[in-house]
Amino acid sequence: MEEPEVIKALAALAQETRLRIFRLLVVAGPDGRTPGHMADELGTAPTALSFHLKELSHAGLIAAERDGRNLIYRASIPTMNDLLGFLTAHCCQGQACLDMPTKLDCSRC
Repeated sequence: MEEPEVIKALAALAQETRLRIFRLLVVAGPDGRTPGHMADELGTAPTALSFHLKELSHAGLIAAERDGRNLIYRASIPTMNDLLGFLTAHCCQGQACLDMPTKLDCSRC
C-alpha cells in the first residue's frame, strides 16, 4: 500500500460513524450487512449511512455486492491487512516483537 492510499483509508476511518460502520462490517465477516440492517444496528439515518458507505467504498475499505434487490456490504479484509502492514512495517526496527500476526485470515470464517 502506498502513502496516498493509506492517507485516504485513515481519513475515511477518522470519523465516528464510518469507524463504527467499518467495525460492524469486520464483525459481520463474510456474511456482510445490508444498509437497512446497518442503519438499525447503528441507529443511523439511511441517508447519512449512504454518504458514509460511499466514503468507505472510495477508500477501498468496503465493497458492495448485489444480492437480488439488496446490496450486501463487506469489509475489505485484504485492504485492512495492507493498511495494518503499512503501519507496522518497520515496528521495533524490524524485530519480530508482535505477539499476534498483523494479517487476519478470514477464509476460515
